Amino acid sequence: MKKRRMFFHMITASLMRRRSRMVVALLSIAIGATILSGLVSIYYDVPRQLGAEFRNYGANMILTATDGGFTSADMNAGRSVIPAADLVGAAPFRYENIRIREKPVVAAGTDPEQVKATSPYWLIDSGEWFKNSGELLIGAKVADSFRLKAGDKIELSFTPEEQQKNAAENKAVQDNVREFTVSGILKTGGTEEEYVYMNMEDLDSLTGKADRIDVAEFSVSAASEKLKGYVEEINRTASGVRASLVKRVTASETTVLSKLQALVLLVTVVVLALTMICVATTMTAVVAERRKEIGLRKAIGASDGSIIKEFMGESMLLGLLGGIIGSVLGYVFAAQVSLRVFSSSISFRPLLVPITIAVSIIVTGLSSLMPIRSATEIDPALVLKGE
Repeated sequence: MKKRRMFFHMITASLMRRRSRMVVALLSIAIGATILSGLVSIYYDVPRQLGAEFRNYGANMILTATDGGFTSADMNAGRSVIPAADLVGAAPFRYENIRIREKPVVAAGTDPEQVKATSPYWLIDSGEWFKNSGELLIGAKVADSFRLKAGDKIELSFTPEEQQKNAAENKAVQDNVREFTVSGILKTGGTEEEYVYMNMEDLDSLTGKADRIDVAEFSVSAASEKLKGYVEEINRTASGVRASLVKRVTASETTVLSKLQALVLLVTVVVLALTMICVATTMTAVVAERRKEIGLRKAIGASDGSIIKEFMGESMLLGLLGGIIGSVLGYVFAAQVSLRVFSSSISFRPLLVPITIAVSIIVTGLSSLMPIRSATEIDPALVLKGE
């Protein structure tokens, strides 16, 4: 116990005598550990963060019918495969040809709350989302065509199938007509502007058909491989529906994620390499300063092992301190990056603390090998003669 205490006192006293150089080495180790801890935290949290960002660009999985339309029960069967923690939203859509002022328009029945989750890029230019029965959201192109604005009253007409036969035979046709209030104008920059949207129940009432879905859009926060697993499971277990991925979304997400993770790994390796160079340079300078001390110790019988042990103890202590500092600063660094780049918090990973400290000690030890080797090669006779 006394020997360990003496050894610790010896290496700390040696470090304190060369504070300026050791502070530089400690800072380089701490910076390296900070980058390591921070980037590794970001590396493992990026899929979640990036997935959340990509969910703003729309659904990444769709359900279509294997034959005709499918029901809400079929949709729920597919939905049940995906854990609630991964499912951001599931929006059903049913499309029907209706008429406004005797001009054909496509109407879509859906669930507005789910659409908000699956398609957050939808912009309500004026007014608001439809909430109650008798309200509808009109695409900007439809609104321009009929010169409609939020708050206007409008009649929608639909010809049932049995009445379409009468129209073909030039007989009297009885249309389903219902008045709606325009709740808002939708702008997306896409084909959505060519439709009118209403509650599924309102479309069922207008058409006289109930519980039919043409397509369902799922927004799932999961990695590409996990998404493929969900698709396979839905196709295997859910009857009446076929799941598929929106490749333009999932492929872009996978590409961006892989490149970002590769960049994080590259930066980490470069920072660790620079840390090793800085520590090696500092330790080399320390050995050069202590040549006479090392020569004198060897002349009075100190072994190479004791010299190696002392220098390695100093480097390991620096690595320990730098790793502890870097673990704390790394979390702060990762939290700030996550907040400023992704506008969300990052979870603390306790396992990273011992890993960061261990890597810091290893990197410092490896960096000190060459300087320590040069210390053991010092010839006492030459050093004490002043050569």
